[in-house]
Amino acid sequence: MELSAGSSRHRRSRVRPLLGGTVAVVAAGALAVTGLVSTAQAADVNVAKNAGFESGLGNWTCSGGSGTTVSSPVHGGTSALKATPAGQDNAKCTQTVAVKPNSTYALSSWVQGGYAYIGASGTGTTDVSTWSPGSSSWTQLKTSFRTGPSTTSVTVYTHGWYGQAAYYADDVQVSGPDGGGTDPEPTIPGAPAGLTVGATTTSSIGLSWNAVSGATGYTVYRGGTKATTTTATSATVTGLAADTAYQFSVSATNSAGESVKSATVSGRTAKTTDPGPGPVTSVPKHAVTGYWQNFDNGATVQKLSDVPANYDIIAVSFADATATPGAVTFNLDSAGLNGYTVAQFKADIKAKQAAGKNVIISVGGEKGSVAVNSDASANAFADSLYTLIQEYGFNGVDIDLENGLNSTYMTKALRSLSSKAGSGLVITMAPQTIDMQSTSGEYFKTALNIKDILTVVNMQYYNSGSMLGCDGKVYSQGSVDFLTALACIQLEGGLAPSQVGLGVPASTRGAGSGYVAPSVVNAALDCLAKGTSCGSFKPSRTYPDLRGAMTWSTNWDATAGNAWSNAVGPHVHGLP
Repeated sequence: MELSAGSSRHRRSRVRPLLGGTVAVVAAGALAVTGLVSTAQAADVNVAKNAGFESGLGNWTCSGGSGTTVSSPVHGGTSALKATPAGQDNAKCTQTVAVKPNSTYALSSWVQGGYAYIGASGTGTTDVSTWSPGSSSWTQLKTSFRTGPSTTSVTVYTHGWYGQAAYYADDVQVSGPDGGGTDPEPTIPGAPAGLTVGATTTSSIGLSWNAVSGATGYTVYRGGTKATTTTATSATVTGLAADTAYQFSVSATNSAGESVKSATVSGRTAKTTDPGPGPVTSVPKHAVTGYWQNFDNGATVQKLSDVPANYDIIAVSFADATATPGAVTFNLDSAGLNGYTVAQFKADIKAKQAAGKNVIISVGGEKGSVAVNSDASANAFADSLYTLIQEYGFNGVDIDLENGLNSTYMTKALRSLSSKAGSGLVITMAPQTIDMQSTSGEYFKTALNIKDILTVVNMQYYNSGSMLGCDGKVYSQGSVDFLTALACIQLEGGLAPSQVGLGVPASTRGAGSGYVAPSVVNAALDCLAKGTSCGSFKPSRTYPDLRGAMTWSTNWDATAGNAWSNAVGPHVHGLP
C-alpha cells in the first residue's frame, strides 16, 4: 500500500481502417462471388485438414501464438479455435490447402465472439474474404474462389481485428475437387499440464487443467484409479471422505490412445466441522475489505472498535519481519495509537468476529521486506503466521508483498498455513496492477495455485499510471474503464468472480495517484456485476458473483468522514 506513483506505460496504436469502407468492399466482393458459392458439387470434398480443430492446432499456424483450442464454445465435435488479437497482431490463423487448377471452391466457417474474418489468398485469380462484426452465437461466414490455371495450393485463413475481443472459429470448409492429400492420422496426445485443485467440499474436490492439442477427452485418476472421464478441461471428483487428502492426476485421450498421466497434485476435502483458531465467520457473498493502520501517518488514529460496520474484512497492517527469513511477528504500536493496549486489541478482534466480521493480519505493504523464497522460509512463514493466529485470533492472512513474490514458495507457505488453520482460513491478496497484467506473473500464478483456498484478490487500482485492459487497449487510472477493463483480466484469466475485488484509495490523501470518487467505484461494480453504468469498455458478459471492493484505508476513510464506506459499503452489499 501507499506506493509512489508508477510511470505510465505507453503503447503504439495502430490506425484501424474505416469499417464502413471495409463493409462496402466486402459487400461488393460478396455480390461478385454469389454465383460461385452454389457451384460446389455434391462429389466435392473438404480439402481443409483438421477443419474442426479436433487435433488441436494441427495443420494450422497462428500468428504470435495467438491461437489455442478450447472445449467450449464449440459448433461441432469437441473443440474449436480461439484466437486473441493483441497489440499489432490480428490473430491470423492460416492453412495451405491442396487444390486443383481451374476449379471453384466454396469457403465457409462458423464463427463467434469478436470481429472474425475468413478468406483465401494465392488463388491465382481473385483473392476473397468476408467478415462478421462479432456475434454472441455461432454464425456461418461464406464466400468462394476460383483457382488459376496453374494453382495447386491456396492459403485459407481466419483472423480477428486489432483491439477487439477474441474470436472463435469451427468447422472450416474448403469444398471443391480433391487436390490430393488427406488428414493425418491422429497421434497419441501429450500429457495435460497445469493440473490444479479448485473448489472443495466435505465430499468432493474440483480439478482443472490446460487443454491438450489433439485430445478429444480426458481421464481423471484418484490415487492411480480411474475416477471419471470428461471432454472438458475440468471435473469434480465426488464420493470422498471429509478432511482427507487425495492424490490426483489426469491423462488425455483420442482415437490413437491415451497419454501418460500428468504430474500429481494433492487436494484435501473440507472438514465436517472446523472450529479453526478462533471464531470462524463466513465472508459474505459481496464483501468490503478495509486496511486498518497500526501506525499514525496523519490519518485518523483508530481502535479496531472504531472501524465502521460496513467493513466485512479488516486487514491489520502490518506484520513485521524478523531475523529469521520468512518469519513474521506483530507488534501493536500502542504509543502511536494513543495508548491502545494489546488486551483491548484482542478484545476488539473478538467483538468484531462476534458481529460477523473477519479480522486478518496483512503481510507486506510498501516497505515490507518479508521474503519467502525457499522451503525453509516457506515453513517459517506458515509457522509464524499460525502462531499469530493462535495468539490474536486472526481469521486469516492478507498478502501485500510489493517488493517481489515467489509463486512456488508462497504457494507452499499458504497451503501449509491452510492445513494448520483449517478450512475457515481467510486468504486475501493485494497485488499492484502490474502484478496482475498476465497469468505468467508471480502474483497471478500464486492466486491461481491456491484458487481452492483463496478468498479474494483486491488488486490496487492506483499508483500505477496507464495499463492494458483485457481487450488489449490502454486505459488510464481514475476511470470506470480502468477498473472494469483491468478486472476483466483476472475474471477471464482463471479467478472466480467471487475472488475478484476492486482496490481503491479511500481519499485523495490515501495514495499518490489513482483516487476515484465512490460513485465511480459503484459504477464499475454495476458494470461488472450487472452490465450497467459502463464506460467505453463493456465486458462481454456479467459477473454477478463479483466479491466487492477494498480500500486503503479505514483510517483515511475516517479522515474524510467515512464518505467512502458510507457510499460503497451499502452498494456492495446490495449487489445481486
